[in-house]
Amino acid sequence: MTVVSREAGDRLVAGRRWGHGSDWRNGAATRDNGLMSESAVVDKPGLRERKKAKTRAAIQEQALRLFRERGYDATTVEQIADAAEVSPSTFFRYFGSKEDVVAYDALDPLMMAAWRAQPPDVAPIPAFRNAMAQIFASLTPVQIEEMMDRGRLLFSVPALRQVAVNEMVRSGRMVVDELAARLGRPADDLELQVFAGAVMGAVVAVLAPMLDDPSLELEERLNGAFEFLQKGMPL
Repeated sequence: MTVVSREAGDRLVAGRRWGHGSDWRNGAATRDNGLMSESAVVDKPGLRERKKAKTRAAIQEQALRLFRERGYDATTVEQIADAAEVSPSTFFRYFGSKEDVVAYDALDPLMMAAWRAQPPDVAPIPAFRNAMAQIFASLTPVQIEEMMDRGRLLFSVPALRQVAVNEMVRSGRMVVDELAARLGRPADDLELQVFAGAVMGAVVAVLAPMLDDPSLELEERLNGAFEFLQKGMPL
């Protein structure tokens, strides 16, 4: 879950609703004035939003491929733009820098929409776990590998380490904001912030080892981590 420069209109990640075999970068969710919509239904985006999402996805896809083949430092913005068949100026309309290409996580709005769609009587931890399971189950192996590529870059490239830290902070704030809206509590509530920290720690614990060992079972690790949280983390 990521810091990336976006226009206000780019808060929409446009396209189809997620589903098995769908392109996770083409899901849609809105965020108005910093607050998530309370609707459990993801609105269908317009043509302009779908085109923007397609261009953004193409840029990121080609960037990740070039980073993998040539290395992050050796890849230029011009090379990414050329591979994505856009101009450098178009690249900068979608991403402020190479760092932003790696940081951008199209799963974020899908994850928040799936969490928001959970029944209100479901407790926060199982609701979050159910949302994550739904989103991850919709990803193809290729899409999961792209997610892992981003993770490897964030945690292995020195120039991206601060981006990784910023991403963790931003994702934690996103969880706090959504939880505050769900429970009707202020976002500066310490308990909500502790909850967000525990959830983000669980996500990192699940995914980080998989960067080096893709054979690890994602669903099994996810269920185990959130069951441990649900039990109160007894040791």
